[in-house]
Amino acid sequence: MPHCLRRLLLATLLLIAWPAVVVSEELPASEPALVALLRAKAQALTNDAGDYDRLLAAIGDAQIVMLGEATHGSAEFYEQRARLTRRLIAEKGFSALVLEAGWAPTTQLNAFIHDRAGRADAPTALRAFRRFPRWVWRNRQFAAFLDELKALNENSAAGSPVVSLYGMDLYGVPEAVAEVVHYLALRDPGAAAGARRDYRCFAPYSRIAVDPQLYGRDLARGTMPSCEKRVRARLQQMQELTAQDAEAAGFAALMSARAIAGAEAYYRTLYTVGALESWNLRERFLAESLRLLLERHGRLVVWAHNTHQGDARATDQATLGELSIGQLLREQLAPTGVYLVGMTTFRGSVRAASGWGTPDRVRRLLPAIDGSWSRLLHDIGLPASVLVIRDDAELTRQLDHSRLDRGVGVTYLPAAERDNHYAHSSLARRFDAVIHIDTTSALQPLP
Repeated sequence: MPHCLRRLLLATLLLIAWPAVVVSEELPASEPALVALLRAKAQALTNDAGDYDRLLAAIGDAQIVMLGEATHGSAEFYEQRARLTRRLIAEKGFSALVLEAGWAPTTQLNAFIHDRAGRADAPTALRAFRRFPRWVWRNRQFAAFLDELKALNENSAAGSPVVSLYGMDLYGVPEAVAEVVHYLALRDPGAAAGARRDYRCFAPYSRIAVDPQLYGRDLARGTMPSCEKRVRARLQQMQELTAQDAEAAGFAALMSARAIAGAEAYYRTLYTVGALESWNLRERFLAESLRLLLERHGRLVVWAHNTHQGDARATDQATLGELSIGQLLREQLAPTGVYLVGMTTFRGSVRAASGWGTPDRVRRLLPAIDGSWSRLLHDIGLPASVLVIRDDAELTRQLDHSRLDRGVGVTYLPAAERDNHYAHSSLARRFDAVIHIDTTSALQPLP
């Protein structure tokens, strides 16, 4: 699994180069004094309507607001992101939510929230996510928010949906192939047949039980021919064809063709070049997805893991040479154009697998280790809190030092947690604000 290769490489490099990631020469306040400062600055979250007033004011006129998560499998992160997203839509005019999810599967969710005829329910729409780790989006918490977005659009003026929903990732190749072929079949059956030929290198991986990333493995072994030139040529043809199509269907098909080309390059790079290069290829793809969607909508809310949406320059990722979409968009937009909100937890339960493609289950999330950011935020003594860091000079100074912090993706290995799930970061430079939920609970998957 790419994530495991990446963590192994990171751990090896850090043994050699750890001194290079120290981010501040100034010593922070003593631990009791730092806890007291954070307690004074943090705002308790009490499920009151005004919980996020201060954060919303700090976000200002940002074009992109990224809402993170320390784990993919904690219910409270989805619930708090939904609370913030509601207000960003209602009070600041955000018109699109973008998920760390494959482009093509998510098009079905967008169709659902725009469907005024009410032909499906949220759990049915979420069946578009059929592959591991389907529970990341196919869960009760996210289904409830989908229903809210649908109702919001239904109650808007006729023909004027309030919000759209997109995936920004390159996963979901079989679904993307189906999207492109369907679009072409309605316009040019000959071109649809040509697309099927161009994409047939992915045909062996179309079954649910077979991961499309194995294309890269088989290509490296010499048992699968490369389809790099074909998918790139098809993307160019789709760009030319859809340039005259202002309808949403044309844009969706073009983005599907782009996702196929991106996935082909990602899987090929992973197995023929390495994990670092493939990671950065994917981060650049995600950042470009956001720039393309920003051109259509003007303001975006993004839900992604802390590892992607935090600024990699403030973490161990910089030592490894990894990029993140948080870093890339900070570099590409004006200083106030992007606002990064991290989310952390101290303990609880989490839904995760033990390895890529293995069954998910509820696991105990160990208490965060001493000396970590999550332990420090736990010591504030609030069940839930938000800390607005940007534009607070004192907080920025005191939080611009290196500590460990935990990140749990779709897999969780508590027996080797320190090596697999912790990395160093400067909280002040990684995020503009942090939401801490001290005890979190596992997502509830849908069948």
